[in-house]
Amino acid sequence: MRPMPPTATMSPPENAESRAGGPAFSPLYQQIKALITRSLQSGEWRPGEAIPSEMELAVRYKVSQGTVRKAIDELATENLLVRRQGKGTYVATHAEEQIQYRFLRLQPNDPAVTHQLQRRFVDCRRQRASAEIARLLDMKTGEAAVQIRRLLLFQGTPVVFDDIWLPGRDFKGLTAERLAGYRGPLYGLFETEFGVRMIRAEEKLRAVGADAATAQWLSVPPGSPLLSVERLSFTYGDKPVEVRRGLYSTASHHYRNELS
Repeated sequence: MRPMPPTATMSPPENAESRAGGPAFSPLYQQIKALITRSLQSGEWRPGEAIPSEMELAVRYKVSQGTVRKAIDELATENLLVRRQGKGTYVATHAEEQIQYRFLRLQPNDPAVTHQLQRRFVDCRRQRASAEIARLLDMKTGEAAVQIRRLLLFQGTPVVFDDIWLPGRDFKGLTAERLAGYRGPLYGLFETEFGVRMIRAEEKLRAVGADAATAQWLSVPPGSPLLSVERLSFTYGDKPVEVRRGLYSTASHHYRNELS
């Protein structure tokens, strides 16, 4: 078991949420959830690592094991933690297949076909953020940003052209060579190499026609119908860390979402 931080048990749990910046009257399990989230954000438990058992956390926070279990249940529902039967609870990582496709809703029309996506990076450069990108990423206009352009291919056929913008301060050292040499999912690279974990995202969808440049990248005639997906991704603390504008060819794919 990893040594506890010296401040982990100094304050009673009823003050926990106020220390985390939330209301002191929130339910106790929400206070514990906030404390666990802070430990995730600080890197005390890294992606893919096991967190302490419910019993150990109950002792640490001076609450019942049931309260800890309820907090962990919510974090698992939010895909921040993953329960593994008979093994314990682990910090979720985008390296896991069921996690890495959580933000990719494009599905083949044939339900018998599984994901066989390939990634091809077109460009990666550092440049000054436009006023719009700076506003979305909570940056100053002209501040350094990283622009990535890439293709996603299905069985060799391009289906998505992505234009991605990242805050330069959080992705120092990200180069085209580094991207080309990485074989896993892009969010996995952000997580392991730069300590930036994508927690949630907001998307806007609309129908557009392919312009000449996009048509060439996606190997479709100019004017072909495409699905435009504009995504704003957030890390811990609702900090925006990615603007992604994807153009999807839906000739043999569809965008699938589950509502509950």
